[in-house]
Amino acid sequence: MKTALTIAGSDSSGGAGIQADMKTMAAHGVYAMSQDIPGLVETSTNLASVKMKPGHIIRIETSQRSSTASSKQDIANMVRTVFEMGGAAVSFGDGYPGWKPNPHSEILKVAVESYKRLFGVDAKVKAIHAGLECGLFLDKYPALDMISFGPTLQGVHSPDERMLIPTVQKFWDHLLDILKHIPAK
Repeated sequence: MKTALTIAGSDSSGGAGIQADMKTMAAHGVYAMSQDIPGLVETSTNLASVKMKPGHIIRIETSQRSSTASSKQDIANMVRTVFEMGGAAVSFGDGYPGWKPNPHSEILKVAVESYKRLFGVDAKVKAIHAGLECGLFLDKYPALDMISFGPTLQGVHSPDERMLIPTVQKFWDHLLDILKHIPAK
């Protein structure tokens, strides 16, 4: 672990002094890449917001994500250490639990075969680094085999968020075909 020392005054605007130094030390970005899926970020941290609260209190929010629960906890603890070194009180919210994609998933095989059968081309199987509801399901049902897919979305989590309507029928047809071809157990 790297140690940083900052000697600075305080700037209530957050633009200089220890507040700016803490923002720098808690810089966001990739912490670890997946060992299983080339090019996929496994663990990251980001500076979400810095706000001045009444009573000269600075509230700094960060977000840690990982497909591995222990790695998410590790990066959160590293961020906590940086802020505690600066004298800050630190608390954690829930966030999304991790979900490690399974490239050998049985339901994924069914979905890929279905896509080829319906549309005559190979599916582009991708994994993304995001907080997905799949992590919430897996937290409650650890043996669940699952994939995440849907119609095409653009500008997600922004005022520009849009769903491309022409992709909804394709998604629906694909979902129905997957459900028809899930092997009975």
